[in-house]
Amino acid sequence: MNWLLPEHIADALPAEAAQIERLRRSLLDLFRVHGYELVMPPLLEHLDSLLTGSGQDLKLRTFKLVDQLSGRTLGLRADMTPQVARIDAHLLNRQGVTRLCYCDSVLHTLPASLAATREPIQLGAEVYGHAGLAADREVIRLMADSLAIAGAAAARIDLGHVGVFRALADAAGLDRESEEALLQLLRAKDVPSLRERCSAVDEPFRAALLALPDLYGGVEVLAAAARVLPELPAIRAALASLRALHESLPDLPLSFDLADLRGYHYHNGVVFAAYHAAFSSAVALGGRYDGVGKAFGRARPATGFSMDLRELARLAVRAAPTGAILAPYAAANPGLAMAIAALRAQGEIVVELLPGEDRSDGPWCDRRLLEGDGQWLIEAINRNG
Repeated sequence: MNWLLPEHIADALPAEAAQIERLRRSLLDLFRVHGYELVMPPLLEHLDSLLTGSGQDLKLRTFKLVDQLSGRTLGLRADMTPQVARIDAHLLNRQGVTRLCYCDSVLHTLPASLAATREPIQLGAEVYGHAGLAADREVIRLMADSLAIAGAAAARIDLGHVGVFRALADAAGLDRESEEALLQLLRAKDVPSLRERCSAVDEPFRAALLALPDLYGGVEVLAAAARVLPELPAIRAALASLRALHESLPDLPLSFDLADLRGYHYHNGVVFAAYHAAFSSAVALGGRYDGVGKAFGRARPATGFSMDLRELARLAVRAAPTGAILAPYAAANPGLAMAIAALRAQGEIVVELLPGEDRSDGPWCDRRLLEGDGQWLIEAINRNG
């Protein structure tokens, strides 16, 4: 059956599409009142531009094709964040802080999980030009507010810092192959394999690396990390940053995971992930990624977050269906046409019946437009009568 869609690709039918669009509008409006400007990057770019600073993970997720005009390799974006960094660094070229937001489809070669789509609708917000924790705090707060407004408030927001593992790898003198192997084992929290792989690492770095998978939980994790990890300046600075964020966001359900190294090759500071009680994976991800714009002419401090509107739409509280008004065919009745136009201008849904149209299905109509005493009046439809 040629009309069947590829695996992990799906249409959004009316109810889901309406939910996605409602969320898109409300969240972009939230970003706007916080000073974030909307940008719309293209669906495809030259591959080297699209993957700049993104690491191997994004390369594997990106569809590639040959441009028939230039012969160069193009990529269908798998993540909009590098594109927005390019816009900030190369096109806007502002000197101060810039806040940008975006919302559009991306495409993945493989789904992130068995239930995931290969065409997420990525919505996100980024702050460029500020290296301080205040910017990280702003985007974490905005992420939490976004989920709350959507009716899918975060049950937990995990904070981590890639600087902890990076400092340990550097101090232990790990080569690139060993660092990558340990990184994958920590991501998987494969402690037995991690212990075996760390057997050749010198102390105290071996013990510190083995401690990372257990350093997750409440704020007490930071005190435990200070006790068991080596006294390295980068580690002290990372723990201080996490402690400061915890103190500045007392109303959020913050927790800590020092072995959360997603985006390790991309991020370079605080990272965070929001979780919902009804979903096993993170519903929003973010972190600091300073310097990504370097390849576009300017290395700028940057931090931000993104989420998939398709997943969020499944978790969010469904809005009550909006009733619609049935109206007779108005082509030959100027007064009726004016009444319909006035109702639509007020935001009402008015379905003008075509000749012979049957309203047994389609949009739910709970009222009808009837003529009485020379006026067009709205009357409730009695479905039980």
